[in-house]
Amino acid sequence: MTKVVITAAGKGTRLLPFTKEMPKEMMPIFSKAFTKKRVVLPLLQYIYEQLYSMSFRDYCFVVGREKRSIEDHFTPHEVYLKGLAGDDKKLITNFYHKLEKSHLVWINQNKPLGFGDAVKRAQRYVGTEDFIVHAGDVTILSKQKHPILRLKETAKKNPDAKAILLCKKISDFKRYGVPTIDKISNNLFSVKEVIEKPDKPKSNFGILPLYYFKSDIFSSLGKIKPGKGKEFQLTDAIQNLIKEKKQVLAIPLNKNEDEIDVGTVESYKNSQEITFRKA
Repeated sequence: MTKVVITAAGKGTRLLPFTKEMPKEMMPIFSKAFTKKRVVLPLLQYIYEQLYSMSFRDYCFVVGREKRSIEDHFTPHEVYLKGLAGDDKKLITNFYHKLEKSHLVWINQNKPLGFGDAVKRAQRYVGTEDFIVHAGDVTILSKQKHPILRLKETAKKNPDAKAILLCKKISDFKRYGVPTIDKISNNLFSVKEVIEKPDKPKSNFGILPLYYFKSDIFSSLGKIKPGKGKEFQLTDAIQNLIKEKKQVLAIPLNKNEDEIDVGTVESYKNSQEITFRKA
């Protein structure tokens, strides 16, 4: 069974003062996906339940020292449950049952050293297996085969690929890593270069923080130095794979799929509107 590494260690400074005490990954969104009525869910719970619905059961959460509320939320609280009734009790009971059927591991990122450092800290958990990386502040709404399943499917069809990325067309290059790509088909690209937040982008695609990796990425992460923002960038490690002539592929986000991103005030407002209508 494929393991999932969920990163939730960033400080969320663009959402201060709310994120001084509350992790951005716990920002509330709307959803009817797992219930009969619209409810308010922390984004990270939505991500977890999405992945659970795709039959993932093995999770590693990489968190920072200010993120203890995340672990508390994902720890069943029977005394709290006894005080609930009706639909509220059913909602939390269902969540707890999923947690009891899952294997959750918690790893600390003591200093905010970047996305690449957060992923590298999961190396002992992952071992030599293939794995999924999913940022805790972004997800995708899809009414068809979810991109995570398409990443897995692409990996199965292309066993030599060491990394498979999810991309979408963008206009704001300050928030994304940008790939240079060659089209293989309408739904598959070969990645020739990746640059984190380039000043002069070579394509109009941005990389979304959902990935499929072989364990080769850990060796590559061990070779990089702090990059953009003086952090260890995952894109730099992917670029190392490319330099070593290893195959890196990408699949596109479909037109009718929506990125849900709580990283900035503007993206959070947009995400609330989308999830109220569609999630």
